[in-house]
This record gives sequence, structure tokens and C-alpha cells, in this order.
Amino acid sequence: MPAYIRILTPDGNLYPVEYTAENLAEAAQHEPSDGVYTVTNTTHATQVLKLDDHLNRLEDSARRADIPLRLDRAILRNALRACILDYGVGDVRWRVTAGKAQPQNLILTLEKFTPAAPQIYADGVRVITAPDSARHNAAAKTTLWMTQRQALVNAMPAGVYDTILQDSEGNLLEGLAANFYAVKDGALWTADENVLPGISRLIVFEVAPSVLPLIRQPVNVRDIPALSEAFITSASRGIVPVVEIDGHTLGDGLPGETTKRLREAYQAWVQAHLEEI
Repeated sequence: MPAYIRILTPDGNLYPVEYTAENLAEAAQHEPSDGVYTVTNTTHATQVLKLDDHLNRLEDSARRADIPLRLDRAILRNALRACILDYGVGDVRWRVTAGKAQPQNLILTLEKFTPAAPQIYADGVRVITAPDSARHNAAAKTTLWMTQRQALVNAMPAGVYDTILQDSEGNLLEGLAANFYAVKDGALWTADENVLPGISRLIVFEVAPSVLPLIRQPVNVRDIPALSEAFITSASRGIVPVVEIDGHTLGDGLPGETTKRLREAYQAWVQAHLEEI
């Protein structure tokens, strides 16, 4: 089913756009390249996680990108719910985009949500790293990055799930659309600067301390042989185990026990904190 796309004006009215797209990725080609956005999925059609945190980050991204965005959250919530119900496909993955030229007119884009394949959680995924590829203004979720990262997507070999960005010193920062974490010396390490503050990351920060110590610093590419486990997170996928980095197998090549415990804690937190839009 094609994506469902509407323009939301400040008075709460919704208008169709002048283009069509099969999904969010295709619709992004029609959106402003100098905008900011947030994206996540629903559960039980109209339930979400941390909606206010998504909107806080959208406003923060706009400030960092010098976009004068003022959200009326009640109007936006009502519009999102109306779009979801009108679309009528059940769970959706949705994106809210604000362009620099007309930030008062938000672009709401929805597609039917397809969960990640169970196999990636059971078997884990392979990733590679990209030297000296840290994003400029990484804390802002910009539409420009959706375009820029495509070159790295296209360069990934078959069977590779994601690319982890390195800074100039070889620190492992984040994936192309995910945060990155590694287990080293019995602690969980993840970059705290020069990365997007992912919403799923907030949940990891809540549940991780009951499982193992949390260190908000990146591991380095030189540390890869010393890593026992790793994973990535995003709002739509949760915790995805990583079992290989740059051809180096982590542990026994299967999702590690710590990652499994964290994922169980993460899923329990999700079920306890879903909210209606």
C-alpha cells in the first residue's frame, strides 16, 4: 500500500501533497533537504513510546539547524491519530518533517509498519565500520543526512546490515540510523558525544544499570578484538545484536547473554510504557 502523506498547517488542518510515494524512503526524496525530522512506529495502531521525547528532539534538532520551529503538541497529536485511523492499516511507521522554508507546515508521512525479521534477533547481524565518517552536527536529526548516508548504504557488501561511523581517532560512534553499543571488560560502552541522541538509547540507559555498568564513552576500532558483545538500537527495531564487526567475530558468533538480558529488559520496559497518541 502506498504511503499516506499529509501537510499539517498551524490551524490543525490536513492537506494532501502533490506527490505519491510507496514508502517513507521514497517520500524523503520529495521533502526539503534542509529540514529536520523524527520517525518511529506505533503499536496497537495508535500507541507509541516516548512521544514527548521524540518531539523534544525534533525541536532541539530544529534549534541546532537554525529552523524556527514551534510545535503545538496537542494539534500534532490529534493530527497523527487522525492520519493513522484514516490510513486504516493498523500499526504504522510515521515521520514528522519540518523544512527550513516553511517550518510551520509539518509533513506527516506514514507507511504500514513491518517489524524487523525475527532472524536478526535470533542470529545477530554483521556490520562494518567507516573511517573518519563522523557526521557534522550529529545531534540534529536532519533530512540532509537521509541523503548523505545513501552513499554508505550503497557501499555496504551483501550480508552487511549496517555501517558504524568512526571519528578521526577511530572511535566507534553510531550506525547510519542507529546508536551503537559494545560490551568490553564487563561494562556497556557507548558514545555520548557526536552522535544522535536516539530515543531507544534513553530506554537502554534506564534498563542497563540493572544488568551491567554503563560507560558513556565510545570504544575504538582498535578495541574490536577485545569486545565480547555489541548491538545497535533504533526506535523501530529496539535492540539488534551485532555478532561481527569488520569481519571479526564477536564471542561465539551468536547474540551474547548480556545482549539477550538487555533486550528482555528493554522489551519489558516497552510493554509497561506504551501510551496513546
